[in-house]
Order: sequence, then C-alpha cells, then structure tokens
Amino acid sequence: MSGASARRRYALVSFLTWLPAGLMIAPLVLLMLDRGLTLVQVGVVMTVYSLVIAALELPTGGLADVAGRRVVLAVAAGCTALALALLMVATSFWAFVAAATVLGVSRALSSGPAEAWFVDTLHAAEGDDADLRPGLSRGHVMEDVALGVGVLAGGFAPVAFGVPGPGTAPPGWPAPLGLGTPLPGWLVPLAVPALLGAVAALVWLVVVLVAMPEPPRARVSLREVLGGVPVTVAAGVRLAARDGVLRRLVLVAAVIGVALTCVELLVPGHLAGVTGSAELGATAYAVVSAVGFAGGALGSGLAPALARRLGGSVRGTAAGLLVAGGALAGLALAAAVAGGGVRGVVLAGLPYLVFFAGLGAHGVLRAELGHHRVTSAERATMASASSLAGSGGAALANLTLAPLAMALGVSAAWWLVAAVVLASALLLVRLPVRVPAER
Repeated sequence: MSGASARRRYALVSFLTWLPAGLMIAPLVLLMLDRGLTLVQVGVVMTVYSLVIAALELPTGGLADVAGRRVVLAVAAGCTALALALLMVATSFWAFVAAATVLGVSRALSSGPAEAWFVDTLHAAEGDDADLRPGLSRGHVMEDVALGVGVLAGGFAPVAFGVPGPGTAPPGWPAPLGLGTPLPGWLVPLAVPALLGAVAALVWLVVVLVAMPEPPRARVSLREVLGGVPVTVAAGVRLAARDGVLRRLVLVAAVIGVALTCVELLVPGHLAGVTGSAELGATAYAVVSAVGFAGGALGSGLAPALARRLGGSVRGTAAGLLVAGGALAGLALAAAVAGGGVRGVVLAGLPYLVFFAGLGAHGVLRAELGHHRVTSAERATMASASSLAGSGGAALANLTLAPLAMALGVSAAWWLVAAVVLASALLLVRLPVRVPAER
C-alpha cells in the first residue's frame, strides 16, 4: 500500500470512528430524561461509561499491539452499533447502564489502533523517516468534521421528525418538518440519532474490514494474546515512567482532559443562563459545539504549517497550548461582560472556536512527538496511556470544578484552568525529539 492510500484510508476511518459519537452528543441526556431517568441516574450512567473506559484503556491498547489493530477496531465498531441499538430501545435505568458499559468498551477499544495502524503502514511504505504530520493532521481534521456534522445532525434530527402525535409540540418548539413516514411506536424522535449512529457504526465496521489490511506480523495463539497483553501494558507503563519526554507528554494530556471537561461541563449552563431557558441553551450549545469542532478541524489542518513556521513540532505543540489557554481566559472574560441574548452566545462562541483550534494543532503535533518515542510494538499502548491520562484529568475536573463554579462563579473556574493550561506549556521547554532504536 502506498503512503497516499494509507493517508486516505486513515482519514476515512477517523471520520467514521467519531461520527456515531457526534450524533449522540446533543440528544443523549435528553433521551435518558425523556425515558424517565432522574438527573442523578443520568450522572450515574455517565460515570459508568467513564469508569469502563478508564479500566480498559491500557489493556485494550496492549491487545491492539499484540493481536493486531484491525481486529480490535472492528470489534470496537461492532460494540458501538450494539450500544447505540440498546440506547435506541432502552426504557429503564439498568438498560441505559448496559448501553453505557458497551459504549465504554467500544471507546476504549477504538483509542489508538487506527492511528497506530496508519503510522506502521506509512513506515512500511515510506520508511521510518516518513513525515507523519500530513497524515495525522488529515485524520484529526476528519475527527472534528465528524463530530461537527454529527452534533448538528443529532441536534436537528428529532426536530425534523417532530414530537410524537399531532398537535403535541410544546410552546416555543418548531412544528414537525414532516420528513419521511411516521416513526414506529418504539422509536421516539430523540432516539433517531441513535438509529443513525448504529447504521454509521456498521458502515465503519465494513470499512475497517475492507480498507485496513494488517501490516505483516507473526501469528499468535489465543494463549499468547492473553499472556502478551499484560506484558505489553506493563512495558508501556515502564516506558512512560522512564522516558522523560513521554512522561511530560502524558502530563500534558492530563491537563488537556481538565481543559476539555472545563468547557463541556460549564458552557452548557452558562449558555442556558445567557439565552434564558434550558431548551434554547441546549440549541445554542449544539451550534457552539459545531463551531468548536470546526475550529478543531482548522487547527488540525494547520498543524504541519504551524510546525514549519515555528521551527518544529515542539514549538508548534507549545503554541497550540498557549492559544487554548488564552482562549479559556477569553471565555472567562466574556462570561463576565457578555450579558444575555445573541451577543452573549456569540461572545461565548468565539473563544470556544479559538480554544478548539489551539487544541487541534496541539493534538496533531503532540501525537507526532509521542510516535517518535516508541516502536511499533508499543504504539497503541502509548496512545491508550495518553487517553487514560486525559480521562484522569477529566475525572479530577468533574470532582473539583463544579463546586468551584458554584462557590465563585464559572469565570473563576475558567480563569483557574486557563492558568493551568498556560503553565503546562513549560513542560515542553527544551523537549528533545528522537526516533528510538528498536527495543
């Protein structure tokens, strides 16, 4: 396979990996509430999802390094289709817990294998000195495009099919658009995005099986796979702890987890206050989220040029962090002076756009730096370690930022996280880069 073909296939797989998730961003919480769950139960379901991911990140990364990237990613796609099918028909708390568990398994399985497959395939086609930036950039752009397309489609699909029954639309909601035939009784409009996501996951599964030939590797038995996973995970953990560059990159990933949770946790409530209602706040958040994903795609696309302009990926990834931190400070400032109405939404949306643009550029270049520090046998494991660090940062933020915002206001939380993100750029000072010898 040529390098150009590997880049195209990686971009397509990246898009399909994140499209089902994007479709469920807007309606997920509303679907659970509509099916009778309390807000506390919704929080428990989301916590189960996070805990499953945290528990399986490193083992599934090790599994991809031992058993192969394609088979692990195919299982992830199948689990996503199953989880979204369960969400579509779930009517009880425990049914939603089951769906969240399967979805967490899928997320853990999909963290790392596609990127590891691309780097290995590109090295096989163009040698170990192949430039990773263009392909990684394209893949990250397609992730953000998928999330942006998904959040808009998932946000407007329930409105397109309308509320069940004639004349039952609540005040302030648009009338049904009358697209297609009436929905069957078991499918409420809020579950339509789950149906679309399950179909998208099946397409993802087919593409993985057809378009991702596994690079040559020795055949292994099931016993060798099961025995090799803990060995690979342990080796990856030792490597991250021993290698100073990887240690710093993992710490930065944890900071990014804090920053992402900061905006995802506090922006919806801020927009509800700005617009004057939860419903309008949810609509505004869907639009602002799409704008943010567009910013992420822009930043990811500009990452190679940024690295060239600044003299390398280390300076480029630091610049992305500084931009993101500055945007958080701008968000805090906007919250203090915005007021209500459209002006308040716009003033929140602009920093949101810049924040994700900075993270997009940073993410591409940080991934490149990490791949230069590991061999093929460690690649997916280290990607999972980075994702696990981000999840740890997110958990810390969930526990601390909400009480801080309730006590001192959302601006105080955003100012604090902005300072943390800006300070984390110091971790990248004098960061050496080398391609490791085979271990």
